[in-house]
Parts: sequence; structure tokens; C-alpha cells
Amino acid sequence: MDTFGTTESIGEHGNAELLFVETWDGLYAPVGLRTPDGRGPFPLILLASGNGGEGVGWIRDALANRGWTMDRLVEAGYACAWIRYRTEVELGYNNGGALVRDMRQGREMFNRSPLEYEDEIAIIEHFNADPRFTGVGMIGMSHGGEMVMKICSEYHGAVVGVASEPASHEYLALNPDHTAPMNEETQMRNIEDMQMAEVEKVRARIDMDIAWARVAGIQTPILVMGRDTDHLQGIFRTTYDMLDEAGKDCEWVSWDHDLHGYVFPLRGVDGPYEVNAVQEQAVAGVIAYLDRYMK
Repeated sequence: MDTFGTTESIGEHGNAELLFVETWDGLYAPVGLRTPDGRGPFPLILLASGNGGEGVGWIRDALANRGWTMDRLVEAGYACAWIRYRTEVELGYNNGGALVRDMRQGREMFNRSPLEYEDEIAIIEHFNADPRFTGVGMIGMSHGGEMVMKICSEYHGAVVGVASEPASHEYLALNPDHTAPMNEETQMRNIEDMQMAEVEKVRARIDMDIAWARVAGIQTPILVMGRDTDHLQGIFRTTYDMLDEAGKDCEWVSWDHDLHGYVFPLRGVDGPYEVNAVQEQAVAGVIAYLDRYMK
């Protein structure tokens, strides 16, 4: 796979490398890479948040305004990169089936378009082949956390994964209740206010056969991070519980914080990052977890 890019000054942290990494179908995904001082090679952590789209503008904004966790990773000796990927497809993972890659007239032919988590696999493959890096880990938040689960179920090229507040409802084959109504105009589910705080409620509404089959494929160590008062905490905890019950290498931690995405502190309107002791402890814990597998 091919890549090209530029180096530009973004935000207060100085230079970042803006790369465009070729995905499986030849489209390019933007990546904002930072590396520590020195020659390396370095362990690399990919950062993913949300359900995709928005391209280069999103990467530039993340480097400028979600750079606090990157700073901590670089200080700890990690290269790190915000990634962007194609937009999530509603139930594309459930309904699309496995991606089959064939050849026709000397060119690749797919049975369906790649999905957003497969873009991240392509990015991991690219950086695994880059001699500047010793291995690739992942921190995914919300839908990015669900992507960690999807990736690790079928691909084993990442060293370690952190699934922070993983919105794993599709991965677990969850059948939502009335708190996730259908949008009459689009005929897609509106899950913004879905209430799934209790593990018992979540486990009663997932297709266990599908969920267990997906979890069975995981070989990568995963840290699952919850948020104590989140309305999806039952999904976060069930994600961990099923890993644990399947005998996977996994850990659980949950923090009490009012920000969805507390693992990636945001810059405040007056300039400095808005970070409290909970976020400092949470990110320090993530780095300590990564150190066990990446160093």
C-alpha cells in the first residue's frame, strides 16, 4: 500500500506529519502522526474517536484541540497518530458479511465496499511495514472503541487495544428497545438517547450466539474503559464481561467523569486544555497498560 504526506505546524505542539494512507480499495485515509525526538524506532499508538468521515479537516482539528493525550504519549516514548476513516454504515457490520477479495481482469474485486474498521486495519498494516515503528497499538473511544473489538475479532496485527467507552451495540448484536426509535425519514435507528446502563438489560437483548462467535476470535490484549454514570455503561461492562468469561487477556476500569471521551481531553474555549485529576489518572493508567505490551 502507498502513502504520501507533508509536515506542517499544527497547534502548540509544533510539527506533525499529515499522511494519506492507502486503504484496501485504493482510497486514502488521512493520518496525523507525531513522533518523539530521536531516531527511534518507536512503538506507535493509533487514536480513533467517533463514527468517521470529515477527513483532513477533522485530523487537523484533532491535532490542534485533542492533543493533550498525544503529548502524554510522546513524553512516554510513543509515536501516536490520530486517524480518520470512512463514515460508519448503519448495520454494515451485521448485514454486510465478511469481506471477500477476489481478482477480475488482473484487478481486485470485492463482494462489498470496505467498512470503517477495515480502513483502520489497512492503516495498521501500513505502519507495521514501516521500519520507524516497532509495533502498533490502538486507543479507540466510543465507536472507535467498538472498532477495536471488530478489528481484534478478525485481525491479529495489533499488539494491544484500549476500548474506551466502546459503543459495542452492533458488535454485540444488541436489539435496542424503545429508547432507540427509528428515524421515520431515514429508516435508521436513533441511538443518541438509548438507555442501556444495566448489564442485565443488555445481556437480555443481545444475540449471544453471534456475540460469542465474535469474541472467540480475539487474541489481542484489551483494556475496556467504562464511565460510571453513562447511559451505555451496561454495554461497556458487558463488552468486558464477555471477554473475561471467554478467557481473553483483558482488564476493566471505570471512571466517574462528565465528559464522554474523557480519555481525550479537549481544549477549552479560552485556550488551555480542560483536564482534571480523573483524566490525568485515567490516561496515566492507559499508558501504564500499553507499556506492559508495547515496551
